[in-house]
Amino acid sequence: MPVTDESTFSWGHAALRVDFLIDAQRRARIVGLGPDSPVVASEGLPLVEVLVAGHGRWAATERAIGTVFGERLAYQGHEESRDGGWLCLRVDLVDQDTGLIAQVHLRTPDGVGAVQSWVRLANQGEQSLVVESVTSMVLGGIADGGVVGLDVWHADNEWLAEGRWQRRALREVLVDMNFGRHRQQARSSFSRTSQGTWSTGRHLPTGALTARESGRTLMWQVENPGGWRWEVGEYSGIAYLALLGPTDRDHQWRQSLHPGGELTTVPAAIAIGASPDGGDGFAEAAAAMTAYRRALRRPHQDHTALPVIFNDFMNTLMGDPTTERLLPLIDAAAEAGAEYFVIDAGWYAGEEGWWDTVGAWEESATRFPGGLIEVVERIRARGMVPGLWLEPEVVGVRSPLAEALPEAAFFRRDDERVVDNGRYHLDLRHPAVVAHLDGVVDRLVADYGVGYLKLDYNVNPGPGTDLYGGSPGAGLLGHQRALLDWLDGVLDRHPGLTLENCASGGMRSDYAMLSRLQLQSTSDQQEHYRYPAIAAAAPAAIAPEQAASWAYPQPEFGVEENAFVLCNALLGRVHLSGHLDRMTPEQRALVFDAIAVYKRIRTDIPASSPFWPLGLPGWTDPWIALGLRGAATTYVTVWRRPGEESAAEQTLLIPHLRGRDVEVRVLFPQDTKSSIGWSPAAGELTVQLPVLGTACLIAMG
Repeated sequence: MPVTDESTFSWGHAALRVDFLIDAQRRARIVGLGPDSPVVASEGLPLVEVLVAGHGRWAATERAIGTVFGERLAYQGHEESRDGGWLCLRVDLVDQDTGLIAQVHLRTPDGVGAVQSWVRLANQGEQSLVVESVTSMVLGGIADGGVVGLDVWHADNEWLAEGRWQRRALREVLVDMNFGRHRQQARSSFSRTSQGTWSTGRHLPTGALTARESGRTLMWQVENPGGWRWEVGEYSGIAYLALLGPTDRDHQWRQSLHPGGELTTVPAAIAIGASPDGGDGFAEAAAAMTAYRRALRRPHQDHTALPVIFNDFMNTLMGDPTTERLLPLIDAAAEAGAEYFVIDAGWYAGEEGWWDTVGAWEESATRFPGGLIEVVERIRARGMVPGLWLEPEVVGVRSPLAEALPEAAFFRRDDERVVDNGRYHLDLRHPAVVAHLDGVVDRLVADYGVGYLKLDYNVNPGPGTDLYGGSPGAGLLGHQRALLDWLDGVLDRHPGLTLENCASGGMRSDYAMLSRLQLQSTSDQQEHYRYPAIAAAAPAAIAPEQAASWAYPQPEFGVEENAFVLCNALLGRVHLSGHLDRMTPEQRALVFDAIAVYKRIRTDIPASSPFWPLGLPGWTDPWIALGLRGAATTYVTVWRRPGEESAAEQTLLIPHLRGRDVEVRVLFPQDTKSSIGWSPAAGELTVQLPVLGTACLIAMG
């Protein structure tokens, strides 16, 4: 209905408040976000932007904003509710010309400075509409610092080199072109997108904006195992942020909305943090996002138990397990303190190449003359839970399943099966696929007592499948939502089963997957001196208790080198590997000590928040540090990597302990050449590591 006055309303709790403005044309927008004062200006963009074929944008642009429908959607009302520990809000919008309904859903966990958003569209008109993009969240005028005063954080992510964060001045990537003189808005933005079926194969769906003057940071994530886009741009001289799932331009995603039809976007979330001591606020925003991630995921005992996992793959059997090779490893792993033993790739194949034959997931008789059960029983006899590797979404081109399953069970484009790297891709929207995979999992649990499955994903077959007549991107999103439903069903049937998320290491590290799966493999990186950059950066995108990094000590390494390797995993989840069975008693004792230390501190990890005393790591930084801030104890791992000679002493900032006299001690390795000192007045920890290629774990409290 026509109005002449603006109106406002607010929603949230003490840790997170969202302020809304309804203008005279009934357009809704967010004008405030924060625990106290707003960080968004009144010049904000519409609450949701929808790009519809035949309607387009107001101006030629590659941005997700400026859509005709975004300006036309009119506020109809809002409703607050509660769902357990979450406070919820629904804002109703409508386009009177076409009957398109938009419901914007927000929810925030009690006491957490973060909010999740998604949008439901419904066509209540008489004509079909084709949607080409729709935002999950828009912040339309980030005034805190303006474009000139803001820095943007983003992370490149690729195989073996995950989580490479950068901080850049926003004005550096958004060039000042005096748009006021031209009487137009900017046409470009600074954006990051995914490609194909790996949600994190190029970049992380996580980023941040920091206001240099106030030290306030906004952090975000898009939650989808496939297509996503985030963009930061300039609008009327002020920065904006738009978060989206798949789009037509980026992912070949289009969705037809026939009369009565509806669609729902993928979720996205924003967290906010400010440093109390003049810092950049990134760690505080990461703490809020970490708390949100913990509230988001389904409950599971693994999140608090944090059992030590031995996996036979990395720098050890490398996909070539046999009974003869596994039995001594099982004994050595048990003696080291492992609680799970995972038999990785290769257990289902003969000695010949198996890559393009997978799909049935039945044990190899040649690898296990006495049956796989012999190996599994040894694992259980040594007090560990058995686990197996599985890649459920693929079938090898030479697998019998390639002919046994119906044609509609596979990804198809242009009437051809999609092939990638010798594999066909299954479509979990098909009931035969679900039945097959349910049968596999239920059989492995029943026959072998498996309590752990490492779910891998080593293909990226492009934009998706058009089998059912839609766009490839829409087919991919449908499959991925069916995948999430399948994972929920597996855990509903087997609540004690632990599922690891792996995709060639960390190529699908998103919180659609991690809200279901208990652990995330951080990398396939085999070089232990490169791993600290990955392990230290991981908690910016993954809750520490879900971030599993490899520790693969070896008999040919010296004491300091093996200690370095083990330190890579001690502030997250331990993926232990290496030829422990070939080690000397002294070498084994070092491994035992590391695992014993981990078991003493692991109860603190699920309630801790990450911080970076030397800043987020650069790929070649000689010194790297990761901290976890707990209620009573702060833990810091410090690495001095080999290579070009660097200073033997480094000063680390621990601002939250400034002014406190705390006990500082090295937990691991115990026999170390390191020395440490604490300055309470400055909040500085001084660490000396006189030998290149050494590391240590420090406790403060």
